[in-house]
Formats: sequence, C-alpha cells, structure tokens
Amino acid sequence: MKSDKAKSLQKIGGISMLKKICATAAEISSEITLVVGYQKESIINESEKYGFNISYSIQEKALGTGDAVKCGMQNYQGASKVLILYGDVPLIKQKTLEDLINKSSDGFSILTTHLKDPYGYGRVKKDKNGFALCIVEEKDASQEEKSINEVFTGVMCVSSDILKDGLKRITNNNASEEYYLTDLVSIISKKGIKIRTYQASYEEVKGANDKLELEQLEKINRDMKAKELLEMGVTIVDSSRIDIRGNVEVGKDCYIDSNVILEGSISLGDNVHIGANTILKDVRIGNNSKIEPFSHIDSAKIGNDCVIGPYARLREGSLIEDKAKVGNFVETKNTVVGSKSKANHLTYLGDTDIGKNTNIGAGTITCNYDGKNKHKTSIGSESFIGSNSALVAPVTIGSNSTVAAGSVITKDVPDNALGFGRAKQENKENWSKKKD
Repeated sequence: MKSDKAKSLQKIGGISMLKKICATAAEISSEITLVVGYQKESIINESEKYGFNISYSIQEKALGTGDAVKCGMQNYQGASKVLILYGDVPLIKQKTLEDLINKSSDGFSILTTHLKDPYGYGRVKKDKNGFALCIVEEKDASQEEKSINEVFTGVMCVSSDILKDGLKRITNNNASEEYYLTDLVSIISKKGIKIRTYQASYEEVKGANDKLELEQLEKINRDMKAKELLEMGVTIVDSSRIDIRGNVEVGKDCYIDSNVILEGSISLGDNVHIGANTILKDVRIGNNSKIEPFSHIDSAKIGNDCVIGPYARLREGSLIEDKAKVGNFVETKNTVVGSKSKANHLTYLGDTDIGKNTNIGAGTITCNYDGKNKHKTSIGSESFIGSNSALVAPVTIGSNSTVAAGSVITKDVPDNALGFGRAKQENKENWSKKKD
C-alpha cells in the first residue's frame, strides 16, 4: 500500500476496510476476534474505537492462514460455529454471510465466486453431487482443473469441532513452510463430511493489496450503495458521481444531483431535492426541503419545506425549522433558525436562537467569541436585522424589533424597539477639491 497504515486500515467509503467488515460481522455475531500480527498495535488501537465486542489473538509469526485461524480459535472453545473473514475483503453483504451459515448444516460451507478468467486463483474441485472436494492452486492444477472457473474466496463457516480437528491435521509441508487454510477442505472432505458451497458476486469478495485495487473497491462500493438507493426509489442523476459513506434512510420521490457526498447517518424525508456538489454528513432533512448546489451540511437538522443554499454551510448543532431559508454564503453553528425565518446571504450565525418569521439581513454577524468564551445571541420572532449589522454577544434582540443597517449592537434591544449603534453621518462639502 506504500502507506504507514496497516492494509486493513485503508479506507473504503470513508471508513476503514476493517471497520466495514467488522460492522457486517457484528450484525451476525456478538463475538468477534481479530487475529493480528504485523502492525498489531495500530490495528488494536483503531478497532477498540469501533464499539463492537472485539477480542484479539496474536499471531506471533506469519505462518499462514491456517495458523492464524488456529491462533484465533483459542478464544472460541465453546463456539458451535466459526465464521472466518478477512480484514481486507470489506464488501461482503450480511445476507450473503447468513446464507453461507445456513449452508453449513452438515458442518462446513465455503464461499465461492465465478470468474471469466480464474488465472491465479484456487479452483474449487467438486464431486458429482456438487460438494467441494479440495481447492487446487494454479501451480498445481491440471489443464482440466484450470478450466474450472469457480474459485475459493477464503471465507468459510465451519463447526467448531470440525475446525479444531482439521487444524490439527494441516501441515506446512510446502515451499513456503506455511499452514494453508485451503488444505482444510481436502482434509475434511476425505473424512466423508459434505462441504457445501455458496456463490457470491465477485464484487462482494474482492480484496485489495495495493492502491489500484483499493480504488477499484471504492468504485464497487460506490456502485453498490447507489444501487441500494435506486432500489429505494431515489432518483439519481448519475450513479457514478455520488459517494455514499454511511447509512441513508429516504422517503418517497427524493432527487439527488451529481457530485453529492452522503456521509455518516443521513435521513431524507419525502420529496427532498439535493443539488449538485453538496456534502451532507450526519444530517436529517424533512419533507419537501431543497438543498441547493454547493452546500455543506454537517451534524444539522432541517425541517419541512426549507430551502438551503446555494453555497450554504450548516455546521454542528444547527436546527433549521419548517419553512425557513438559509441562503448563499450563510454559515450557521449551534444555531436555531425559527419557522419561516430567513437569512438569505452573506451571514454568520453562531450560538444563536432566532424566533419565527424573522429576517436576517445580508452581512449580519453574531459576534459569539470574545477570545476566551462563546456567548449566546437571542433574536425574537417577527424581527428585522438590517444588513451589515454586528450583534455582540451576549445580547438579546426582542420580538417585533428592528436593528438598523450597519449597527454594532452591544446592549439588549427590547420588544417592539428600534436598535441602532453607529456613528452619526457627517458630510464634508468640497472634499474632492481638497484632494487636488
């Protein structure tokens, strides 16, 4: 990978490959063991943040996949079945793994895929009834065996007893002097146990060993996520130009334009329109709301019938209530914009509560930071803040009040009042002649 990060910690769709496969595994089992060796400290430190029930087993020397599983089995003495996955194969779907587990009724099932060109992969050799007999590696395959296009992915589900017995029988009598997990198939098959196969799409079981393959996985993941949204009924202008880096819930008749990034937890109500080049992260958007192009929204909630943008930036803690408008080049943080209120352009609103049906003029700034602490600005309902005003927090503007354009407000403005704070205008006659 030409990276300081472990391979499994390289990111796909905004999260590490390891976290992605662990999240899938956690939907199936409450117990996960990571077998770690190379760069184990970084992998352990990172995976401890995932929030899953993960234990660890150390493989002191890289003696092959069979030895790795043997190390991991020390944590599963009482398990009935063991599902073996790989940290650099992140896109396997939960349903695929559940189907594989169901296939293991005889004690052993393996996940396979079909390739048009299986060169370099271990072929799955079967008996006449379709049960797996062994995995034949490319270098050992006959011409007939090389014509087999069903290959082994490395993923398997095995009963604990069968697995323990088989691991004892795997040897390292090979050129690499390693214990290969693939040998388990022939060892168990020779004991008369039926090994069933379950086929997955190649896209699900593709791994990544370098940045080129990592980019290929990124594209596969993007296509998978886009397909899920299309199946939910979302209209997507160009599925090759949408990145979904989290979980998305959608209502009916949603529309997503090109170059949109959806990250974290996203909830879209009915008839939501997302404009081009928009980034949403951990956002809830109500029905009939429209996000205009080039808007960035992070950790915010938007109500029904709102219009946001273009070029708006809503930061963490922003709450935009029903029928409100946050326009172009407006930034909010830890701010409530009340129902039917609007800040149409060129405004910063930080640590601010705004009531209903209030207008915030262009160029308004809530000065919420004094160099040490943040302070609150409160603006009532039915009020009007004139353009190019600075509201120096902590300050309260009452309801049905007006702040004159160009004012610096440092004291509270009561209800029904006009507040202004600016120098009296003076005109100097014949000023231009003096400059000559």
